[in-house]
Amino acid sequence: MRALIQRVTSASVEVAGERVAAIGGGLLALVGVGLGDGPEQADRLADKVARLRVFADEHSRMNLSVSDTCGAVLVVPQFTLYADVRRGNRPSFTGAAEPELGARLVDALVDRLRSQGVTVETGRFGADMQVALVNDGPVTILVEIPPDQSSRPSTASW
Repeated sequence: MRALIQRVTSASVEVAGERVAAIGGGLLALVGVGLGDGPEQADRLADKVARLRVFADEHSRMNLSVSDTCGAVLVVPQFTLYADVRRGNRPSFTGAAEPELGARLVDALVDRLRSQGVTVETGRFGADMQVALVNDGPVTILVEIPPDQSSRPSTASW
C-alpha cells in the first residue's frame, strides 16, 4: 500500500458539488492499494500514519504525531498512486489492486486509525472527487508498505 501524506491546516472532499468530508488541522492521506496487498499492509500503514511525527513540538521540531496533537486524518482513496509511466506517456494502472479489494483495504485502514483514537473523515471510493487542501509547511511524505512476498494473500481468499 502507498500513501501520500500531506500535513494540512484544512482539507475537504466534494463529490458532485456536495461536501462529503472536511477536516481542520491534521493529515490528508491519499491512499493507494497495490497488487498483493492485504490486511497486514492496511494495519501497518494505519499505524505509520497515526504515529508519523510531522507536527512541531514546543521547540519547533517535527516531533509530534497526529495522535499527539489530536488532529484529524482525511483518507482519500487514490488508485492513481500506482500509475506506471516508465513506458510512454499514458499511465498504466496494472499495479493497482482490483476495486473491490482496494475498497476493503482502505476501509480496514480507516477502521484501524479510528481504533487508535484518531478522528478520520473519508472520501468516497470510486467517486470523481474534488480534493481541496492547504498544505502546511509544505510537508508531503510518501509512505509505502510493500506486500510480504512470502505470504501474498489471494484476492479471492480475503
